[in-house]
Amino acid sequence: MVEDDTLILAAVTKGLVERGHVVLSASTGLGALGEIVDQRPDVVVLDLGLPDIDGLELLRMLRAVSAVPVIVATARDDEQEIIRTLDAGADEYVVKPYSAAQLDARIRAVLRRVRTDDGDEPVQIGGLTIDTRSRVATIDGQRLDLSRKEFDLLWHLASRRGEVVSKRELLAAVWRQPYGGPEKTVDVHLSWLRTKLGESAKAPRYLRSVRGVGVMLADPDSR
Repeated sequence: MVEDDTLILAAVTKGLVERGHVVLSASTGLGALGEIVDQRPDVVVLDLGLPDIDGLELLRMLRAVSAVPVIVATARDDEQEIIRTLDAGADEYVVKPYSAAQLDARIRAVLRRVRTDDGDEPVQIGGLTIDTRSRVATIDGQRLDLSRKEFDLLWHLASRRGEVVSKRELLAAVWRQPYGGPEKTVDVHLSWLRTKLGESAKAPRYLRSVRGVGVMLADPDSR
């Protein structure tokens, strides 16, 4: 549960635990992102009104790295907000106030219909293969010697392949640092990653920078 209201969190957690769930919690969006990536929960219950980042932005960031089912549980009941949230990747939308019994039913319904997480399947981009289960990346059949952060960076870009990803998003998703962190960290790791992919900033193949915007991972044979 990603919820900053301690009273709501305590009441709903108690009700869900009584119904057989194991509940982990986070009160901030960026803290929740790290927990979700590390703990790999079966489902996420997400409030939109968070103290450090809007829940809708967190949902978009989460969808870039995971297909975990997300139930948005919020006080926002505007129809356009509901549509935007579902279009951003939410599986369910519950308006406060809600009971633990109702949320339990929604969780069970979502888990029945949501397929196994596609994020576990290896990703193939040109001659590059990335397997999150084994945390192994290969290029043209040769294993890449990547550090943990280099692999996480490569995987995040692969999950958004063909899209330009900002350095701010990379800092939040890979390094779990709030917006405004040191972008030089990203630059250094991108340089190391380029070297291991057999390319450079002047002669890019997989990693393509867009000045002032960010970087994307793409098939070297694509335009």
